[in-house]
Amino acid sequence: MKESPAPHIPARRGLLAISPILVFLFFYLAVSVIIGDFYKMPIAVALLLGSAWAVVIMHGKPLSERVEIFSRDAGSSNVMYMVWIFILAGAFAALAREIGAIEATVHLALRFLPVEMLIPGLFAAACFISLAIGTSVGTVVALTPLAVELAQSESGNVPFFVAVVLGGAFFGDNLSFISDTTIAATRTQGCRMRDKFRVNLWIALPAAVASLILYVILGVRLPDMASLSGSNPLLVAPYMLIILLALAGLNVTVVLSIGIVAAIILGLCTGHDIISLFGFMGRGIDSVGQLIIITLLAAGMLGLIKAAGGIDYILQVLTRRIRGPRGAQAGIALVVGLVNLCTANNTVAIITVGQLASSLSKRFGVDPRKAASLLDTSSCIVQSLIPYGAQTLLATSLASISPVATWPYLYYPWALAVFLILSVVFRFPRLATISPPVSTNDNTNP
Repeated sequence: MKESPAPHIPARRGLLAISPILVFLFFYLAVSVIIGDFYKMPIAVALLLGSAWAVVIMHGKPLSERVEIFSRDAGSSNVMYMVWIFILAGAFAALAREIGAIEATVHLALRFLPVEMLIPGLFAAACFISLAIGTSVGTVVALTPLAVELAQSESGNVPFFVAVVLGGAFFGDNLSFISDTTIAATRTQGCRMRDKFRVNLWIALPAAVASLILYVILGVRLPDMASLSGSNPLLVAPYMLIILLALAGLNVTVVLSIGIVAAIILGLCTGHDIISLFGFMGRGIDSVGQLIIITLLAAGMLGLIKAAGGIDYILQVLTRRIRGPRGAQAGIALVVGLVNLCTANNTVAIITVGQLASSLSKRFGVDPRKAASLLDTSSCIVQSLIPYGAQTLLATSLASISPVATWPYLYYPWALAVFLILSVVFRFPRLATISPPVSTNDNTNP
């Protein structure tokens, strides 16, 4: 059955609907830039102001219904799933740190890896793990504590090391066959995962190689690290278990739960009492409290924006002036990026824009494989750069740094943006050598 077109949204109503995200960005980004300190303006306060504004401007509904919309989206199953991940990640990170697992892993890495290869090695590990497990969140959970410990041992820049992990995590997530963004992009565009992977390689691989070369150059400039005292190699077990189970494809909540149990057992074996271990876990859970609050506020505010027609207005405006294939490709990339900006979830953004992207592709002759690649890549870029994305919030929370502290060092997302633009302007890759797209619903087979 043909779906009826979305109703026209007047400009005044549409601009008002998306104004909460502008209020948030003003109070967080603009104020922080003006005062020259991103630590002064709490992101939770900026989101609270944006959320309050979203409630106030939503006309035609009683206050109780507006609050209900906010609460429903803030408490959705996807958000609660992320909250569980945050809680388990906080508990495991604190346990691993207190029993010495992270420090032992750093010592082991430094024994076999030259100091100048630490940064490229960390980036390559993040790329491989995220490609294997299909989730940037799981990669962030696995590698961020190690990156922080490496930075502190080397007396280096913690935000820089965390940004290296984030870049590699998004590289693999963008390409993985089992990533939810890949599944969403290929299903909405009717193409095979392996073909979307091949198209993505032309954009993501050059960006990753350029980033890796830069990390090698920067790695050579690092000062020699002071010699480190030895540590118990058995303490590496919980941390390595987390990585191995993630690579095996287990759900990230299961992986973290097993890691916590392993860390408790090892802690008991190395002289810690159970109450102390529970205390470590409690402090770890407390440390992600602000992260959970930020996540709930962002989800609720973005739910009100969508209910007020903000997402539909963005789609309406950005698709109005498209004329040819290049314009259609640019439109697909821009629309999914802006929707991602308003939803802070790249999978949701792809699903929201998927049908529109498919229509544009058919109308202007854009190959479905390229459309799927544009959806996944553009949403990945925006998701990695916004300070309220789940991956950035989790990584910076685990590292105890500002959500925008990694911005100056996110080389891979910016390189990816450059190659995405080049792929649209010069319309590469040429798709004649790739097997033709499919129209079946069975897109799960790579």
